Amino acid sequence: MKMLCVIDYGSGNIAAIANICERERIPYYIASQPTRLAAASHYLLPGVGAFDPTVATLEKSGILAALHNEVMSNEKPILGICVGMHLLADACDEGVSSGLGWIPGHVTQIDISKLNRPPYLPHMGWNSVHSTNDDPLLQGVDLERGFYFLHSYFFNARDPKQVVAEVNYGDALPCIVRKGHIVGAQFHPEKSHSNGIRFLKNFVGTP
Repeated sequence: MKMLCVIDYGSGNIAAIANICERERIPYYIASQPTRLAAASHYLLPGVGAFDPTVATLEKSGILAALHNEVMSNEKPILGICVGMHLLADACDEGVSSGLGWIPGHVTQIDISKLNRPPYLPHMGWNSVHSTNDDPLLQGVDLERGFYFLHSYFFNARDPKQVVAEVNYGDALPCIVRKGHIVGAQFHPEKSHSNGIRFLKNFVGTP
């Protein structure tokens, strides 16, 4: 049975994600304790805020250790959104803490010298995306309409083959990365209307 666990560690737009799951009948529950993670088949790790405090909070709660067991040992799929995506990398220029290293790469600030109009950062609002491979995560998604973004950093994946899609903001920036069952998305599905809903359903595997 499909069951999405939305991880609540005090950051991220949990209510909006829950509303989508309720309305679209995506089986889900919200967990803030590591002991509750085992019941899920899929995980969603949201994130709004800075890298280092997010890592510290997840480590202190025991959620990171529990996630490592479920994702790496039991090979359950996980989707990291925004800062949740950044956590999947080896490191992030925004902080000094180590990332999880589940998808090799480094999170880097967008180069403002390549941007031609203020306000340069953050990259905020709707933007079309470009698919770099035929991944089922994007099945039924209107790529021209794209997704809603709010970020100043991007995931610079070490292996180009692990980049599923790119967004153009001064340069072609990875906005979806994937290594097997581990997925990161730079945009906010919960703010991306029908495209965000379709993306979440594709990740969980619900119609």
